[in-house]
Amino acid sequence: MKTLKNRLKNGVKSCYLVSGDDYFLFEKALSMIKKAAGLENPDFNLINFDDDNFSMKALLDGAEVMPLGSEKRVIVVKNVSKISESDKKLFLEYLKNPVESTVIIILDFLDKFSFIKTCELVDAKRMDTKMISSIVVSELSKRNKQISAEGIDTLIDFCGGYLTRIMNEIEKLCYYDLSEPLITKNLVEKLVKKENDFVVFELTEALGKRDADRSLTLLSLLVKDPGTLSLITNHFRRLFYISVSELDNSSLAALLGVKEYAITKQKAQVKNFSKMQLKKIYALLEEVDYKIKSGAMLSENALYFLVFSILYI
Repeated sequence: MKTLKNRLKNGVKSCYLVSGDDYFLFEKALSMIKKAAGLENPDFNLINFDDDNFSMKALLDGAEVMPLGSEKRVIVVKNVSKISESDKKLFLEYLKNPVESTVIIILDFLDKFSFIKTCELVDAKRMDTKMISSIVVSELSKRNKQISAEGIDTLIDFCGGYLTRIMNEIEKLCYYDLSEPLITKNLVEKLVKKENDFVVFELTEALGKRDADRSLTLLSLLVKDPGTLSLITNHFRRLFYISVSELDNSSLAALLGVKEYAITKQKAQVKNFSKMQLKKIYALLEEVDYKIKSGAMLSENALYFLVFSILYI
């Protein structure tokens, strides 16, 4: 967001493509661009498209209309799930000579506009821990609240690093006890529900330490979620790559499509498994996935089979 803020100081461009996985950052980018555009008379000068009303013809027709009582006209395209090849060609052709008085902002959470290479790209991926921490501290100070170092680490972990969720949880944490200015780790653990990603991290930790009781307790929190096997598979896949790779954390993060913070935490877990164990676990995950898809094993039974198998690999 700092990069976007600096770029906007030099003027607003004709098209912005915002992509990533954190809704809070999408909305933040949208607000910043609209403000920089000096949008006035939004009833006339602001058009919103989503999956229900989007059409490329309507977008391009709207882009040709001159603003009324404002320097810029703003078109927002949000969460469009389908775009045809002909629409892509039309839009790329428009970008060769865009209307200067129109600003198009594409909030591409579903990654359907990645074909665009000639507009301003805005990264709305999850931020690193240091940046998230500074934002949280700033937000809490506005409410005359503070948070302990352990508390902020726990909050980030439980929310998977998503500012969208963190901001919602801050409201709950701030108003739980108005007389207490400090938010502690214990309060975070009491009020904030863990993201499944973090539960999988804890499950992997328990499996690595051969702690059967804790492993089964954690699995009970995940077993009803149809995406659990995929989360566990991705987690062990990363552990396996980390164990055999000589790349640094930054390069591994880029290769595996995760934040550097995640690599740092998982490197600590790798020590609980040998390379051969991780190789066997990865093969086991593929076997379990096949059995579920072929109907040979029910999903819930497969997850318990998987956990018991890993405990004794």
